[in-house]
Amino acid sequence: MIKKTLLIFILFLSFSFTSKANFDFNANCVNAYQAIFDLRLNDAKALIQKEKNQNPNNGITILLDNYVDYFTLLTTENKADYERLKNLRSSRISALEKQDRNSPYYLFAQAEVYLQWGMLKSRFQDYLSSGFDIKKADNLLNENIKKYPSFLPNKKSAGLVDVILGAIPSNLKGVLSTFGFTGNVNNGIKTLEYLAGALPKTSYSFYKDEVVFFLCYIETDLVHNKANYNKIMNYTASMDNSSLLKSYLQGYVSARNAKNDTAITYLLRRPKGNNYTDFPTVNYLLGNAKLNRMDSDANVYLISYLKEYHGINFRKDAYLKLAYYYYLRGDNNRYNAFIKMVKSQGDVYDEKDKQALKEANDAAPDINLLKARLFFDGGYYPKALAQLNGKDASDFKLQRDQIEVYYRLGRIYDELGRDGEALINYQRAISSGKNTTYYYAANAALLMGDIYALKNDKPRAANYYKQAIAMKNHEYENSIENKAKDGLKNIGY
Repeated sequence: MIKKTLLIFILFLSFSFTSKANFDFNANCVNAYQAIFDLRLNDAKALIQKEKNQNPNNGITILLDNYVDYFTLLTTENKADYERLKNLRSSRISALEKQDRNSPYYLFAQAEVYLQWGMLKSRFQDYLSSGFDIKKADNLLNENIKKYPSFLPNKKSAGLVDVILGAIPSNLKGVLSTFGFTGNVNNGIKTLEYLAGALPKTSYSFYKDEVVFFLCYIETDLVHNKANYNKIMNYTASMDNSSLLKSYLQGYVSARNAKNDTAITYLLRRPKGNNYTDFPTVNYLLGNAKLNRMDSDANVYLISYLKEYHGINFRKDAYLKLAYYYYLRGDNNRYNAFIKMVKSQGDVYDEKDKQALKEANDAAPDINLLKARLFFDGGYYPKALAQLNGKDASDFKLQRDQIEVYYRLGRIYDELGRDGEALINYQRAISSGKNTTYYYAANAALLMGDIYALKNDKPRAANYYKQAIAMKNHEYENSIENKAKDGLKNIGY
């Protein structure tokens, strides 16, 4: 009887021990995490379920479930899925609050859930809720850093939050700082760059891909210094070749840095198979890159994107690019058909879609200007220049085209390092376009400010930044104004 009672007691203790809430980033969880960053989301779900079966109280599975939803929404941008999945944030936070309070993952995991949903909410235009989620994540991370200063994952997320809060537009910083929304972009980047080198030597090496993921977007979309291209690509080189995310990031970064041929190469050799999640945006990038190169099959990828994608962004822009594809081939019937699609399909959340709708409602583009623009976007600057060789405003009937030819020549000369000719043409674009709704004049003023800032001619730089800010009611107004304000700040004005 005593032996039987003792056996029951031991079994009870064993059951109690194994059932205790905990955070164990074990091999199952690391493999699931890596599958997520390969964009093999179904494989990740299976591994997470395996861990739940073996260790039902492992809190890491809650966090991994959130990662799956995060990447599902990033790759599909489906509004209906977002509305359905966003309600899981609160239940996951509640579940994490019941886990082991003595683990460095306790507050960290909660912060991650808030941070991921904060970024998703911003992507779906839910800005106020996004801000509060990111601030909540910031508070939790700061508390966890005090408790566990040597816990490296803290730095990964704290660095990202520093960048996000530091990148708040200048016109909002004053108001939001009263609510504690403060950050520093440069400090955040330094933290993430430190981790990119330090993590592989630690037990948290599996976090390296996530750090690279953040750095790619920050350096490309926020900093956008083309001199950093090789540095960013070196970061991505450490990712596994089986990763669809790796191919996408390499293609995206290359395309954004006008390395068009390289972008096409990366995107075409992406890994394929049923175990990878659908990622239609890859075809959108390919279609754009191939159109920039004037490839005959650019339409194939743009059509595939429109068939596969059910999200909120770039549909209007994709229809416009298809219209231009056929316009360049003299097929005006299809051009007009796709222009109608621009007007009737898709949303206008993103600036590209707003611009696409405006172009669709305007007169058809001049063929030479269109070719010059596409070649320019692909980084084929000599070809772009050849399209405009010997042309000036008098060669064009529309005021829009008269402004654009100077603006486009300025951009081309700027990229070719011919500053004198760039400045002359930018100034012509400003003089002819400063009172229109086109963005050419304002952006020309911004870019002139950048040129003079690099020459350390601060008074002239400030003058042109202020001109960019003073122009109102034009395309990309907020973006250009914020960049000009940042330019003034960088030169001490």
